[in-house]
Amino acid sequence: MNQQCSCGDAHDAMELGVKYSLHEKIDKDKVECLNENVEGTGVKVFKTWENRLNTEECVESDTDPELLFNIPFTANVKLKGLIVIADPEYFPTRVKLFKNRPNMIFDDVRLEADQEFQLIRDSQGIHEYPVRTVKFSSVEHLSLYFSSHSDTDFIKIYYIGLRGEWTASHKHGVTLCVYEARPLIYEYSKDQYAITRVIK
Repeated sequence: MNQQCSCGDAHDAMELGVKYSLHEKIDKDKVECLNENVEGTGVKVFKTWENRLNTEECVESDTDPELLFNIPFTANVKLKGLIVIADPEYFPTRVKLFKNRPNMIFDDVRLEADQEFQLIRDSQGIHEYPVRTVKFSSVEHLSLYFSSHSDTDFIKIYYIGLRGEWTASHKHGVTLCVYEARPLIYEYSKDQYAITRVIK
């Protein structure tokens, strides 16, 4: 069913819902949300599409109207779209996206973002912000910096939806191999219960 968005366009909410499932590939135990008013609430906004309108699960900023999310994935992600639902009175006005820059802090958000959007008020989660897939392919970590230039003292977010494709992440530890230039001879001593290398 098409719904009219405040941007003036009509969007198919059901079609968007099928695509917004990347929350399943977020390593939620390692998500960081800086400046959250209540610890542990930031990760709760990455929820299912069906639960996006649940306003009980939300995150509020603490001292300033800004929030910084550090989001690690359990897969290799190609990000294609973003949806944000926030409180109409305490809505962030801008979001900056940073690719593969783990452990960001607020000093880092002054750097040039890989992409940024001016946000609009969207109470149903039907306005999609198109992410540049050329820049956001092979994403293992995503940082989102939300801020507000209005007079509000804090911001309040209910839902952050991520759309895209993913492939299994192959991370291997470093393997050290020792190769011998020539075969070595070892002798076994029954008396000492040890193997002794014979050097010739």
